[in-house]
Amino acid sequence: MNKKIAVFPGSFDPITLGHYDIIIRALNLFDKIVIAIGKNFEKKNMFSLKKRKKWIQKTFLSLSHKIEIDSFNGLTISFCIKRKAKFLLRGVRNQLDFEFEKNIFLINKELYKKHIIETVYLFSSYDKSHISSYIVRDVIKNGGDYTTFVPSSVRI
Repeated sequence: MNKKIAVFPGSFDPITLGHYDIIIRALNLFDKIVIAIGKNFEKKNMFSLKKRKKWIQKTFLSLSHKIEIDSFNGLTISFCIKRKAKFLLRGVRNQLDFEFEKNIFLINKELYKKHIIETVYLFSSYDKSHISSYIVRDVIKNGGDYTTFVPSSVRI
């Protein structure tokens, strides 16, 4: 039986309730979701890869049979091919995300014509659409209460 495996890529620096919302809702669509922490060398992460993995593991502890956590370098689509995933899961919060995601989708189709990897987009829930890792990091840097934007497993 072919399992429906989706890769959900991101920096998860840190994981937010927006990420959590997309993953929980996507569990009904896929047999397994690989949460793929991308290593972007141009981006200075606030938290170590080890810490980010630990937070994600704690967040989805009860769902470990359906969720896997991994990290990767390079193109997300190459990681999907390596993991034999047929789906790329992406969250869309607003029209800026949509434009960015549309361009990535078209580039992936152009670069990897012989690989059938469908991109599945889920719109953020309304009450989570304002949350981003970037904003959460800014709240943390400035001493604000970040806890309302992240799962309870994320504690600095």
